[in-house]
Amino acid sequence: MKILFLGDVMGRAGRKAITERLPGLRGDWGLDFIVVNGENASAGAGLTPDHARGILDAGADCVTLGDHAFDQKDMLRFIESEPRILRPLNYAKEAPGKGARLFSDARGRKILVTQALGQVFMKRPFDDPFSAVDAVLRAHPLGGLAQAILVDMHCEATSEKMAMGHWCDGRASMVVGTHTHVPTADAMILGGGTAYLSDAGMSGDYNSVIGMDKAEPMRRFITGMGRERFTPAEGEATLSGFYVETDDRTGHAKRCTPVRVGGRLAQVTPLSAAV
Repeated sequence: MKILFLGDVMGRAGRKAITERLPGLRGDWGLDFIVVNGENASAGAGLTPDHARGILDAGADCVTLGDHAFDQKDMLRFIESEPRILRPLNYAKEAPGKGARLFSDARGRKILVTQALGQVFMKRPFDDPFSAVDAVLRAHPLGGLAQAILVDMHCEATSEKMAMGHWCDGRASMVVGTHTHVPTADAMILGGGTAYLSDAGMSGDYNSVIGMDKAEPMRRFITGMGRERFTPAEGEATLSGFYVETDDRTGHAKRCTPVRVGGRLAQVTPLSAAV
């Protein structure tokens, strides 16, 4: 199975890149399943139903959220009617929606997608992500009920993301980090067969401070005082993510590469590089 994961969609620029580029990538790369993290797609904080529909219509088979899952209050209701949107497993127990779901690709192969929030340096004390993910993986053995399993680990600390990668090694097809908006250079297949990347980066304008227009973040860093609200940068976006090919029998990764398409960053595609 050929799986593409795209990192945090950031504001209007990120949405535009998804709309313009994602439909073509499915055919160009022969993709079987596409997951997009959309938690910053609406003005950099949360996801509105209209923007969610736009990402899904562009070709995403599943949209994951994050700690900003319900910043846009309409999502509280919309997520109950749209099963292709997942909130974190270990969010508040009363939160609407699901944190894991089994999907099918066009050939009927099953892929489990789940997301967890980390605890290190996060503003809220979320429940233990390791036990939450463990319960889902035990209920969906790789190569059995699911031909592939994708884990989106949404957190600040690379150490916590790496620990989740090793915790899931051999039990998931891929573990990919989100949240920091900066792509990392450690794409690899772990010893047990799980593809791993500490952070997919954002799908947004990199001529920015993690996707926000530079002026206000820089003012706050330099003076310690804020003057205006943060607003997303609106230059040309780079689609950043992680491409993984899996073995249908075992569910393990056979090939993986980071992805960077468009915008300012050096370009990397499944056709140009792989590990």
